[in-house]
Amino acid sequence: MVKRVFPVILFFLIISTLVFCQSGSDPTIKQRTEMVRTQIEARGVSNPEVLSAMRKVRRDLFVPEGYRFLAYADRPLPIGFGQTISQPYIVALMTELLDVAPGEKILEIGTGSGYQAAVLSCLTDKVFTIEIIKELALAAGIRFKEYGYEKIMWKNADGYYGWEGGSFDGIIVTAAAGHVPPPLIQQLNPGGRIVIPVGSIFQVQYLMLIIKDADGFVSSIPVIPVRFVPFVGAAMEK
Repeated sequence: MVKRVFPVILFFLIISTLVFCQSGSDPTIKQRTEMVRTQIEARGVSNPEVLSAMRKVRRDLFVPEGYRFLAYADRPLPIGFGQTISQPYIVALMTELLDVAPGEKILEIGTGSGYQAAVLSCLTDKVFTIEIIKELALAAGIRFKEYGYEKIMWKNADGYYGWEGGSFDGIIVTAAAGHVPPPLIQQLNPGGRIVIPVGSIFQVQYLMLIIKDADGFVSSIPVIPVRFVPFVGAAMEK
């Protein structure tokens, strides 16, 4: 009987690793599969790792209980404090544009409910996320711990300044600023990318892809018109 213990322990360790990006029971797998097929693949997102991450992470766990019946609809949803969780297609598109490789260090500005960070954590084990609204930051931290995303590093701070002392291979911003914050460009490693909506709530916003080449030269590419909540904090004063 003693000899059977180690194989059993190994089995459960393997299973726990496999469900890291798919926590708890799985009653929504059909909804997630359909969401990816009709909302994301059908609109041109094709990166297989991104599609896999979108199938794995349960969006319903990251929206308020009263909106969970809409969790897999093609729309943003309110999460409190005037903030929203982006529609699935936008999450997938921004993740694909970031072009994350395993082991890369990624910074997210605007944790919100934590959904985008959870998706990113299926692509790399080095995800850092900042949320300026304390209540949202704390709630996301609880979700990360409860649903098995404990490797995500998070804090409550003004994301305009990035992560103090940090340097990143990719940065994703989930609120619209009038410009790309210079501290984020400074913290971006050569060869890295920033995906950020630029514009105000009174103007057309564009999702922008910012690329820093090996020599530190920065270029920007407009992707699509979008509609995001404003980047609050120091971004509103600059």
